[in-house]
Amino acid sequence: SGIPGIPGSRRPARCYRYCRNKPYPKSRFCRGVPDSKIRIYDLGTKKAGVEEFPACIHLISKEKEQISSEALEAARISCNKYIVKSCGKEAFHLRIRAHPFHVLRINKMLSCAGADRLQTGMRGAWGKPQGLAARVNIDQPLLSVRCTDSAIPYVKEALRRAKYKFPGRQQIVHSNKWGFTTFTREEFESLRADGQLNFDGSNAHRLPIHGPLGF
Repeated sequence: SGIPGIPGSRRPARCYRYCRNKPYPKSRFCRGVPDSKIRIYDLGTKKAGVEEFPACIHLISKEKEQISSEALEAARISCNKYIVKSCGKEAFHLRIRAHPFHVLRINKMLSCAGADRLQTGMRGAWGKPQGLAARVNIDQPLLSVRCTDSAIPYVKEALRRAKYKFPGRQQIVHSNKWGFTTFTREEFESLRADGQLNFDGSNAHRLPIHGPLGF
């Protein structure tokens, strides 16, 4: 099914790297899809308030490609393990930003003796579901980490190690935003000082400048 002579092995990721066709998600027409390998998308101290982790670092894709759920899971484990070992699990919140919805197919071929009488070659070559992949664009974030300022060098090293789990080219970007919010550090600190922020878990919203409606 995968590499000739090794039954049950996965095909190399280079077979599924490029976005060649339309997205093919799981649906009532596409059944029997195996589960995604990645099931956890938030790690570390995910319940930490927005004020605890001011720094934010992203791993962004520099190619338009497909990334398998196996690669995302491998990157998640690698990144998490290094940060926990270096500065503990209290110092960061890791979020996987790419979600695998695209179903990969495989046209299984028999590789045993006498298989030539059973095989049909390219006749009816529509394959069976084999796995899942995330379709990513250029400059799309794959992993995002919010952390304390002291953990920044360790997070960058963890993301560098995670890059080796993905095909193509990625870039580590140190964001100027406060954590996972949309405010820069200066904006966040001035709005917080003015009491104009509503903290909402790992995010923060600006309070509207208009008061409640009068009746």
